[in-house]
Amino acid sequence: MTEPAQSPAWRRIPEDVAGAAVTVARAAGHAALHPKSTIDRARHLPEIVPVLGQAVKPILTGRMGDWRGEYAYTLGEQAFVYGFPYIYNAQLRYDWVTRPRNPATIPYAAVNHFWHAERLLDATYRDGGCPNNDTLYSTAWVHLGDEPVILSHPDMGDRYFTFELVGITSDNFDYVGQRTTGSGAGGFALVGPGWKGKLPAEVRRLKKAPSPWVLVLGRTLVDGPDDVPRVRELQEQYRLTPLSLFGRKDATAPESRDVLKPVPAEEDPLGPWKTLNLMLAENPPPAHHRVLLEQFAQIGIGPGLDVEAQPEAVRRSLVRAAAVGVPLLKQQILSGDWAELVHGWRYPPPQMGRFGDDFLKRAADQSLIGVAANDPAEAVYLLNFEDADGNKLDSAGRYELRFPGDALPPVDAFWSVTAYGEDMNLIANPADRYSVGDRSAGLRRDEDGGVTLHLQSDRPGEDDEANWLPTAADGTWFVALRMYRPSPAVIDATWECPPLTRVS
Repeated sequence: MTEPAQSPAWRRIPEDVAGAAVTVARAAGHAALHPKSTIDRARHLPEIVPVLGQAVKPILTGRMGDWRGEYAYTLGEQAFVYGFPYIYNAQLRYDWVTRPRNPATIPYAAVNHFWHAERLLDATYRDGGCPNNDTLYSTAWVHLGDEPVILSHPDMGDRYFTFELVGITSDNFDYVGQRTTGSGAGGFALVGPGWKGKLPAEVRRLKKAPSPWVLVLGRTLVDGPDDVPRVRELQEQYRLTPLSLFGRKDATAPESRDVLKPVPAEEDPLGPWKTLNLMLAENPPPAHHRVLLEQFAQIGIGPGLDVEAQPEAVRRSLVRAAAVGVPLLKQQILSGDWAELVHGWRYPPPQMGRFGDDFLKRAADQSLIGVAANDPAEAVYLLNFEDADGNKLDSAGRYELRFPGDALPPVDAFWSVTAYGEDMNLIANPADRYSVGDRSAGLRRDEDGGVTLHLQSDRPGEDDEANWLPTAADGTWFVALRMYRPSPAVIDATWECPPLTRVS
């Protein structure tokens, strides 16, 4: 959904350190594949790039300066990938609970309290995370360490809505909503991993949460700007009530903003690791990760451990690993390796939303790209970075996306197409338009009942403007096709989304 407005700790590594680390990583990869050419080139390296020289020195000399440092780096990369959702969510939770910014569009609420978006998001929202422009969000950070919390909603009629329930690692563990629990009014118990007890008869027990802290991501469909007031009335009836207060008339949950504060990397280069250790202690990993955590403990990573107690070479390598970690995850997203590629569109695997022990995809394709990812049965988001010829989408280009009348996106709820800049934010444009889909006012149909969308930065002709999706006037951009409650043909990729065709 979104990422913090202030770049989190792992993104605030000084650029010179991050750049040097990436250079080292590339050089080391080249060295492994082309040792002879690397040696020849390394003999002529200028002394002004000592970090690169350090990377290839073992190849030239056959000797390693400090095995501890090299081992800490390789193990640290794995630990960073494993722990990234913990680090990310620590910053996200701190921002959304303690830092008021623009409460109309950026979450700000006490623990166990809902925040509700007051309007659809636009380009003034800069928290990243590829937000949608179709629903109003309702979010909450919920603590289940003491007792269950009851999520309640009114009768929703035929309106699409969903509450995605997400553990601290970004994996979903259950849903409340139109698809899973129905539209009638009800109360649903969020239960922490250690709680045992009885619930009121009128409360439905959900699957047990995997962590004491969970994130609730609610989405309520808005049928255009005039529909916002009606959705706001529904949102005001959403409730989160601790079990001890449930059923009491006019009971109000206490407000607490006491959450762990991440250690900023600009203040402490080891900050991401210190944050991770605190988060692992607060949200114990599953028992079957014990062997992996025992490995990480060798370099000071784990619940309650102190990275400062490690040798200097290890600490230095951990800083390097954190600097390279996020670029690595971003490259994994852009590579498309996690998806099935169809006409340039990246179809998510069936495990999306619950990658579990696939730590790389959990970190990159659930957490970094959008905080969490819906189960495919709830929604499928197809991403595309290229045109039909395999070229990157160009800010100077004009593109068309045509759905034939017999091949419109097959959904039980709705679909929309949205463009994003490289920062994963909506793209500012003079029309103040951020998505086009089956509910767009004035959407023009082709003769066969299909739809042709026009993706470009400048306005098209008057006849095409209703089907225009503005794109970036400069820099890189990409698009997402969202399909809510998609048919099985979408989930198994037998429905093929047409390619983006460059027309000029």
